[in-house]
Amino acid sequence: MPARPRQPQEASRSAKAGLHPRNRHATGYNFSRLVTASPELRRFLQRAPHGGDTVDFTDPAAVKALNRALLAAAYGIQGWDVPPDYLCPPVPGRADYLHHLADLLAEGNGGAIPRGAGVRVLDVGVGASAIYPLVGHREYGWSFVGTDLDGVALGSAARILAANPGLPQAIALRQQRDRTAIFQGVVAPGERFAATLCNPPFHASLREAREAAQTKWRKLGRAAASSARNFGGQGAELWCAGGETGFIRRIITESRTLADRVLWFTSLVSRSAELPGLRRTLQQAGAVEIRVVPMAQGQKQSRFLAWSFLDEAARKAWF
Repeated sequence: MPARPRQPQEASRSAKAGLHPRNRHATGYNFSRLVTASPELRRFLQRAPHGGDTVDFTDPAAVKALNRALLAAAYGIQGWDVPPDYLCPPVPGRADYLHHLADLLAEGNGGAIPRGAGVRVLDVGVGASAIYPLVGHREYGWSFVGTDLDGVALGSAARILAANPGLPQAIALRQQRDRTAIFQGVVAPGERFAATLCNPPFHASLREAREAAQTKWRKLGRAAASSARNFGGQGAELWCAGGETGFIRRIITESRTLADRVLWFTSLVSRSAELPGLRRTLQQAGAVEIRVVPMAQGQKQSRFLAWSFLDEAARKAWF
């Protein structure tokens, strides 16, 4: 699901209301530090109406430059880039998912966040940006397997890893060859994961995705015919048959085959109205524990759905 466009005014140190307390971006953007880490950002800086610096969040090049600076300054990631028109995710919100996931994993570990390469996480739809593995490894030392249908996206992710010593050993990339499968074909026999995560495609068709993009641009006072999107997105990133809910139901169906090999399955859910139906699907699938973890970034409310087929004793024994 591509993130919603944000308003173009944002002061350099404005607080990000609702972000997780461990989120490095919770106090806002320090543009002086960001420009030091990535000097190319300087040419995109503007003066915010209420003082301080900002960038135009409707400008794809500015958003990409900001992401590159954030990843360099906060996580030491070098050479980050995504091909034109691929999803360019907002770093603070993606980091929040990982921090809340860490809290969930801590519940079965005596309240301590499990850290290190022994904590293995599967990212369904790693994308060209590899954002979750990059941030998750830097924050907690976790090792990742990132899967994707798109060979171009995986090539982009591989280039980012290659530009950062140690990352190719910590993050594995695997191409999903079957468009109807989630875990089958990319998870090896006997392979175990502490968690899976996913940012599922939001729309049910390409037409729906295009109409939504045009609506966003009209609201921002831009030409509806503009093909650019501030966060980009290719077909598999934006839409699939059945939309977001259909994709999550597929994850649920396949998760039963890995019931004893994954501690927590998780996925972002953009529409809270879909949660009751998804909960019923999980109950029918035999999930033992179901959670909805709320998140927020400013006025934007989000959440992820988490489920486990393991009882409390098994979850506590996992680590």
